[in-house]
Amino acid sequence: MRKYSLICLLACFLVAACESEPPGESPPNILFIMSDDHTSQAWGIYGSVLDSVARTPSISRLRDEGAKLKHVFATNSICTPSRAAILTGQYSHRNGVYTLGDTLDPARKTVAGTFQDHGYQTALIGKWHLKSRPSGFDHYNVLPGQGRYHDPILRDSSSWTKGGQEYQGFVTDVITDLSLQWLNERPKDKPFLLMTHFKATHEPFNYPERYDTLYRDIRMPEPESLYNFYPDQTERTFEGQVLEILGGRFEQRPAVYSTDDFSLEGLAKKEARSKVYQKFVKDFLRSGAAIDENIGRLLDYLDRAGMAENTIVIYTADQGYFMGEHGLFDKRIMYEESMQMPFVIRYPGEIEAGTVNDDIILNTDFAPLLMDYAGITPPEKMQGRSFRANLAGETPDDWRQSMYYRYWMHQEHRPAHLGIRTRRYKLIYFYGQPLRDGYGESATEPAWEFYDLKKDPRELHNAYGNPQYRHQIDSLKSELWKLKDRLGDSDASYPSMQSLLNRNKK
Repeated sequence: MRKYSLICLLACFLVAACESEPPGESPPNILFIMSDDHTSQAWGIYGSVLDSVARTPSISRLRDEGAKLKHVFATNSICTPSRAAILTGQYSHRNGVYTLGDTLDPARKTVAGTFQDHGYQTALIGKWHLKSRPSGFDHYNVLPGQGRYHDPILRDSSSWTKGGQEYQGFVTDVITDLSLQWLNERPKDKPFLLMTHFKATHEPFNYPERYDTLYRDIRMPEPESLYNFYPDQTERTFEGQVLEILGGRFEQRPAVYSTDDFSLEGLAKKEARSKVYQKFVKDFLRSGAAIDENIGRLLDYLDRAGMAENTIVIYTADQGYFMGEHGLFDKRIMYEESMQMPFVIRYPGEIEAGTVNDDIILNTDFAPLLMDYAGITPPEKMQGRSFRANLAGETPDDWRQSMYYRYWMHQEHRPAHLGIRTRRYKLIYFYGQPLRDGYGESATEPAWEFYDLKKDPRELHNAYGNPQYRHQIDSLKSELWKLKDRLGDSDASYPSMQSLLNRNKK
C-alpha cells in the first residue's frame, strides 16, 4: 500500500513552481476532469433548488474564470456508452458501446491515441469503466470496474494482470494524488493531455469522513415534482427508478450506504419518500464537495507551476442524474436532469471569463473540440464537431438546432427509447424492445411523450395527446427519422424495430 504525505505533495508543488510555461509559446496543455453522475443540480451554478446548499467553490471559480455551458447532452445517458462517445467522438451505434455490458475495442482510435500521435504526453487516472485495457495513453492507472470508495485498488500497465495495487485513503483524494504525482513527474518537453476521472458521485454516494457533519442539521430543499407518485400524479408512460427502490437499498445494505439505523417502517408514502430523499441528497452533496475540493487542488497546482495560462481545464460529468425530480433517482431516461451534462471550461486568453453558452452541444463534440485547440484535424469517422467558435461567441450559422438521443438498454420500468430535442421541444419514442441478449427484459408497449420545454421546462406534462401540438409533433417525427438516417443508425439487424418504425413514420 502506498501513502502520500503532505510533505511529498508540498515537494511536488515546489518542483512544479520551476516549470512555468509562457502562454502561446507551446501547444496548450489539457486537463480534462470528469466525475460520474455529478449532475448539474448539485453544482450550485445551474439554478437548481439545491444551489443554496451545494458546496462548490472550485466549480464556481472555473465558471467565473471561463465559460459555463447550459445545453450539453449525452447521446446515451449511461456511464459506459457516454465515456466511449467522449473518447471516440461517435454515437453508440458507431463505436460499438451500447450498454453497460459492452467493451471499447482497444484497437479503435480514440482522442488520446490521436493526441499521442501528435506529440502529446497522455495519461488517464481514475475511473475507466470500459473493460478493455486503455489504449492511446502513455500512462494509465485506473479503477477495475466501478472500483471502491475507500482504500481503492487501481491498475496500471505493470499491475494490469496482477490485480492492481491498493492505495490508502478516499478514492477522490487518491485519484487526485496520483494525478498530481504524474503532473510532477511527466516529461516536461511535451504538452500533456491528462484525463482525471473521479468515481464519485456514483451510487452508493460515499464521502470522506471529514464531511460527516456537513448538512447534518439542514433540511434539504425539495424539487417540485418530488411527490409525483406513478401513475396517479405523473403523466409518464412508465414508472422509472423511483426513490423507494433506493430506500430499500438503504435499509438492506447499511454498511454500503453509510447508515446503520435507516428504516422506513410505519411511514406513510410521502413521509417515506421524504426520508429517502433527505439522506440521498445529503450523501450526494457530501460526495460532490470532496470532488470540488480536489478540483481546487488541481487548479492550485497549475497556478503554482505557472501553467494555468496555457492549460485548458474542463470539468464535466459523464451524464446527469435525477435528484428526486419526478420522484426518481439514477439516469438513462431522456429527461433534462438525466441527459444534461454540466460543463465548465477555462482557457485564459481565448475564452472570455464569465461567459455562458446555450448552444446544443453533444458529448461526441468533446474530442473534436480538444483536437481543434491542439491544432489537430479530427478523423472523418468522428461524428461530433468542434465548438471552439461557439465558446468564442461566434456560433456558426449552420450549428445544430436539434439532437438525436438513443438509450439501448431496456427494463419494463425504464424502456429502451430514442428521441429528438430541439431548442424548444422534445419528442421521445419508448419503443420498449430488448434488441440483443443482455439488453434487458421482455418488450413493453410502445409509447410516445412530447414536451414543450418553454412552457413546461420541468417536463411535468406529457402533451403528446394535445391536438394543439399536432403540427409540431408531426414535424419532429419527420426530423427524428431524418436525423436517425443521417447518423447511420439504421436498425437493419433488428426486424422488430423495422416494423415499429414503419408503423410510426407519421
